[in-house]
Amino acid sequence: MEIAQSLQQVKSSYIREILAAASDKNVISLAGGLPDEKTFPIDLMKPTLENLANMPEVFQYGSTAGYTPLLDFLSDYFQLPETHTAMITTGSQQGLDLIARAYVNPGDKVVMEAPSYLGAMQVFGLVQANIVTVSQTEFGPNLEELERCFETEKPKMFYAVPDFHNPTGVCWSLETRQKVAELCIQYDVAFIEDAPYRELRFSGEALPLVSDFCPQNSILLRSFSKIASPGLRIGVVTGKTSYLEPLIKIKQGADLHSSVPMQALLHGLLKHDNFETHINTICELYKSRYDVMYAELEQRLPTSCVLKPVNGGMFVWVEIPECDTFELAKTLLANGVAVVPSPVFYPEGSEVKAALRLNFTNATPDELRVAVKRLADVLHML
Repeated sequence: MEIAQSLQQVKSSYIREILAAASDKNVISLAGGLPDEKTFPIDLMKPTLENLANMPEVFQYGSTAGYTPLLDFLSDYFQLPETHTAMITTGSQQGLDLIARAYVNPGDKVVMEAPSYLGAMQVFGLVQANIVTVSQTEFGPNLEELERCFETEKPKMFYAVPDFHNPTGVCWSLETRQKVAELCIQYDVAFIEDAPYRELRFSGEALPLVSDFCPQNSILLRSFSKIASPGLRIGVVTGKTSYLEPLIKIKQGADLHSSVPMQALLHGLLKHDNFETHINTICELYKSRYDVMYAELEQRLPTSCVLKPVNGGMFVWVEIPECDTFELAKTLLANGVAVVPSPVFYPEGSEVKAALRLNFTNATPDELRVAVKRLADVLHML
C-alpha cells in the first residue's frame, strides 16, 4: 500500500537516528534534548501516585479538553483572561500537530525562523504547508525581514520559540517581543508561541511572553516534559476559546483525550509546596553543566568557530567553518561524541550556516569535558 504524498515529503528525524547510534556506551551524547533523569520529581509525585488507587474516576474516559481539576488549576496559575481557555495535549508536540491540522491547508504559508525546531518543520510538512523563513539575530528574528515577509507573503501564522530557542538558545529581547506582537496584529498573522524551555532560565530576568502582547492573535504551547517528566506526555495549549475549539474537535478524533491518571498526577505535582524549589534545583544543576561546557568550549575551540552564551534552556549553538556537517557529525560519532549538524534545522532549499547544536543537560561535568575535547580535536583538523 502506497503511503500518503504528504508523508513521502517528510524526512525521518535525523536526531532520532543519531540518538540510536549514540546509545553506544563509548559515545558521549550532546545530541538529544533530554532532561537528566535525576531531576524527575518522583518524591514529589509519590503522594499522588499512592492516592491514585483511591481515585477510580480518573481511570474512566475523560473530557477531551482535559481533566477538570488540572484545567481549573492551570487557568488560575496562568491567569488566563476570560476570553481564553486551556486544553491538555499528549505532549506539547500534539498541540502543534492539532494546530497544523486545524488551520493549515496545503500551500498555506507558515513563517519560521531559520534555523528552527525540527519537530515543527515535520508537523507543518505533513499538512503540506509552504514554510517561509526569516533569519535570526542575537535578539530574535530579523524584524525588517519579518515585516517584509508579512507584507509580501501574507502568511497565515508565525511559529517560534522565543525563550531559549531550539536549536540556537537565543532568547528574544523585550523590544523584539513587542514588535513581533505588533506586526502580528497589524498584518493579521496568528502567532504560535512554543515555550517548552521557558522555566529553564538560569540567569537574567524573565521576560513577558510574546503572546502577552497579542493575546487575541496567538496560541501558546507549554510543556511539562522539561520540568516534570517527558514520560508523562502532558502539554497544555492556551488561547482564546474560538482558537481552541477546532483543536478540541480534532483531538477527539485523534485520541479522545490524554491520559487522565497522568493529568491527575501532574495536578498533584504542580500543587506540591516544593514544586517551585524543584524548578530552582533543575536550573541550578543545568547552569553548573552549562558553565562547564561553555568554559571548555571557550578554551578548546578553534578561533574560526563562533560561540555565543545563553541564559537558559538546553542547547549551545556553535558556528563552524564551512564543511559537510553531516560527514563531520559521522566523524565525531566515530570519535565518541554525538552532535546534531545544522542542516536538519533548516527547510529544504534554505541557505544553511555550518553549525552544531550541543546539549548540556544530560551529561555529567566530566563527560562534558571529555566530549568537548573530542569535539575540539576533530574541529582543529578541519
